[in-house]
Amino acid sequence: MQEPEFTETTSKETTVPDINSQTGTITKLQPPAQSQEEWLKYGEQISSFLATLPEYVGSLFNRYKQPLVSVGLILGALVAVRVLLAILDALNDIPLVAPTFELIGIGYSAWFVYRYLLKASTRRELTDEITTLKSQVVGKEV
Repeated sequence: MQEPEFTETTSKETTVPDINSQTGTITKLQPPAQSQEEWLKYGEQISSFLATLPEYVGSLFNRYKQPLVSVGLILGALVAVRVLLAILDALNDIPLVAPTFELIGIGYSAWFVYRYLLKASTRRELTDEITTLKSQVVGKEV
């Protein structure tokens, strides 16, 4: 029986460098070089995108101003609450600070009850101050 003869054909496009021609060495394949025109095309696309980006962002903000401001305020409030809780947790770790704050809170509560809640005239004064504050915040005259 005859063995079929195989001829090896190579083309310029599919030549593969000889990898690991020596034992124990590893050679790296170089990525195919892209032409300068392709890079220029990508650069033009990126520059046109960056040129229209401020106009696009401005129109997007003008269109969705109210929801964006609402989301920003909600996120800002969440961050503020987290920071406040972290500060309070850090203060609670300091010895004698937590009991001192408790005593200050008890003392202020006792003063508030004595000042505003024991007599009818002072309760009326407190309700007047609360309604005045409400009208100032809401913007309506009483």
